[in-house]
Amino acid sequence: MKKKKKLLVAGIALSVLFSTNLQAQTVNYTPFETKESQKIVNELYNRMTLEEKVAQLHGIVPGSLVDKNGKLSDEKCRKNIPNGIGHVCQFACAQELDPDKLRDFVADLQEWLRKNTPSGIPAICHEEAISGFAAKGATVYPQQLGLACTWNPDLMIEKSRQTAEAMRKVGSTMALSPMVDVVRTSTFNRIEESYGEDSYLSGAMGVAFVQGLQGNDLAKGVAACSKHFLGYGGGSESPEKELTEEILFPHEAIIRCAGSKCTMTGYHSYKGKLVVASAPLIQDYLRGRTGFDGIVVSDYGAIGRLYKGDDMLAKCAAEAMNAGNDLEFSNGKCYPHLPEAMASGIVSEARFEEAVKRALTLKVRLGMLTPNAKLFEKGHLNLDTPDYRQTAYELACQSVVLLKNNGVLPLKPTAKIALVGPNANSFWSLIGDYAYPSMLAFWRRKKPDGQNPYLIPLYDGLKNKKPASMIVGYERGCEWSLPGEATIKSSGDVDPRTSQLTAMMVESADHTDWNAAIKLAKESDIIVAAVGENPALCGEARVRKGIDLPGDQEKFVKELIATGKPVVLVIMGGRPQVIDEIEKGCAAIMHAWYPGEEGGNAVADILLGNVNPSGKLCVSYPKTESEENICYNNQPELLSKVAYPFGYGLSYTTYTYSNLKIQKSTVCTTDKSIKFSFDITNSGKMEGTEIIQLYLSPVDGQPLKPIQLKGFKRISLKPGETQKVKAELMLDQLAYYFEKQWHIMPGKYEIKIGASSIDIRLNSFFSVTGNAKTMKQREFLFSEIH
Repeated sequence: MKKKKKLLVAGIALSVLFSTNLQAQTVNYTPFETKESQKIVNELYNRMTLEEKVAQLHGIVPGSLVDKNGKLSDEKCRKNIPNGIGHVCQFACAQELDPDKLRDFVADLQEWLRKNTPSGIPAICHEEAISGFAAKGATVYPQQLGLACTWNPDLMIEKSRQTAEAMRKVGSTMALSPMVDVVRTSTFNRIEESYGEDSYLSGAMGVAFVQGLQGNDLAKGVAACSKHFLGYGGGSESPEKELTEEILFPHEAIIRCAGSKCTMTGYHSYKGKLVVASAPLIQDYLRGRTGFDGIVVSDYGAIGRLYKGDDMLAKCAAEAMNAGNDLEFSNGKCYPHLPEAMASGIVSEARFEEAVKRALTLKVRLGMLTPNAKLFEKGHLNLDTPDYRQTAYELACQSVVLLKNNGVLPLKPTAKIALVGPNANSFWSLIGDYAYPSMLAFWRRKKPDGQNPYLIPLYDGLKNKKPASMIVGYERGCEWSLPGEATIKSSGDVDPRTSQLTAMMVESADHTDWNAAIKLAKESDIIVAAVGENPALCGEARVRKGIDLPGDQEKFVKELIATGKPVVLVIMGGRPQVIDEIEKGCAAIMHAWYPGEEGGNAVADILLGNVNPSGKLCVSYPKTESEENICYNNQPELLSKVAYPFGYGLSYTTYTYSNLKIQKSTVCTTDKSIKFSFDITNSGKMEGTEIIQLYLSPVDGQPLKPIQLKGFKRISLKPGETQKVKAELMLDQLAYYFEKQWHIMPGKYEIKIGASSIDIRLNSFFSVTGNAKTMKQREFLFSEIH
């Protein structure tokens, strides 16, 4: 813990951590297939039956393997997996098992496979992991959109390392994470799972996620599976240039810089074809433009949506397989028909062999096919250790974005506080759609208790953290939403059995009395109103009209403002909320997203001034409920619809930028980089961390966006302290995509150093001379900042 805290205090630079890993030189790149893995796989493949090979190409859900008591059933196994199985899908969130029993399930399954199937090949047990391992009792970290607002790849690596450690304990070796869709509208219900609107930030955070999850040795780590390829969260129908330069970028980065070997396609279409069977996307964009040599998997049930009817299953399998999709998730609905497809000649044996060998190679790389492979840990397991909770707390603190403060924050220690609102005392305000408790409730309609692990709501956090001289009163005041405000998608990416919202996700055990809350507010010095959404209102398959505060929450806040007492608005949820009608009346506003299990403590510490907020927006915070795609680097005319810009976030201190110096104002297209430096000073009275942002703008009409993020760094400073920042912008970062190649044009460019995308503190110009440079791939994807 001492080492981790030192890193956070020091504000280690992105480039210090990534000086080799984040450069796209693939210096640490290991091919998916090695001579050793090829030997093992070839020998195994040659002795396997056709039925065994097919079984490696799909998964099964744990319900098909256990009895009514949740124990592995020999009868069901002999019926459903006599030839083995490739994957057990969502094996943890689909079962209500404590860590020890979950491990025992995996142990029993692997032992059964070893003894009762022809080749004894173990199964990969995969699970969701964007906010930590989605298992009962496992640490719940902040949801990804909040994690992106930390702009902290260093801590992301530690969080994912801990996640991998927890997964390996129970025997899980693959995560269906990270989600790196570039999302540019807050109306997209799954924006909470993304890293926001910017491709560079998404790429940097995605690389860190994969590095932490997989580690230096995949045989000891957990395989990452990036999703959703390509453009599921928006942008799939963009022109080729933007699709390649921006929507593809996070995938390219984690493949080339972090060695990700698994990619999942989405449910959407590309040029009229579902992407699970889109050869242009899989063969050209994925394998051709990034050099990806790993395994491609389908999203759950996606292959069966190519055509309707049981008589079309072989055709579905053939189209997906021929396009380049290797594995079918979750259950084997279509791929068991591959022998039929090969017999009729619509799938070649060579393509089938390629897919099977990729599936086996992943198991080799994970260390699962070695003699005496360690597939799980013995003894009592703890998936929520103090170290894990500490990381969750630090991430929650750094994810909170202070949007407004007229001086009311930090709260005075002698103040009388009225804590009100539906998110003030509920663990539902802390967790996103892919955390175990919400998955248990939403998909299985079972009620978690918020105690395993302990999810700390804001009320508990304030009681834990407040000084003795502060009085905190609590009244819930209003409900989350109104009846019928949100619905469930009955098709697309949802199991049609889920036909209505789960009531348990919007109910509260607390008495809800509007008038009592207003009375408490009038009798207090300051009002803290905790509002926003919960997992029933935002997330996969949740459909809500509008993105303002749901239900009567806005009306409630207006009445709180009318008391004349200062209102501190604390918003929790999976996306920005339109608050234009109440923004002026609030004394302070902060967005805490879904802050995870330690969210209550983190938000309380920021309210009290124990922690200085440092989060910066990873999205353009909308001013209206427009469904248009809004991004800071495109369509300046849409900025009038933005309340707070990309990269924005306030602090309890102030920072001064100065002394920008470019080492050489003229470079050649054949040069590696342009180097420069500047100073940053904490000019306030409180220690804090600033996130400096490096932007690039073309000056001479180069075909680049008018402004684009090209680097960032967290810098921690004591009051009055100055630090010199040294930066190196790679010339490859000036490249644009045209006619299957990358090009660097000579001309004039502008470097901008900002506290946000529109708050530019320093700027300077440099020129690039020489002939236009072309290349098949860029050598460098990220800048270096020291």
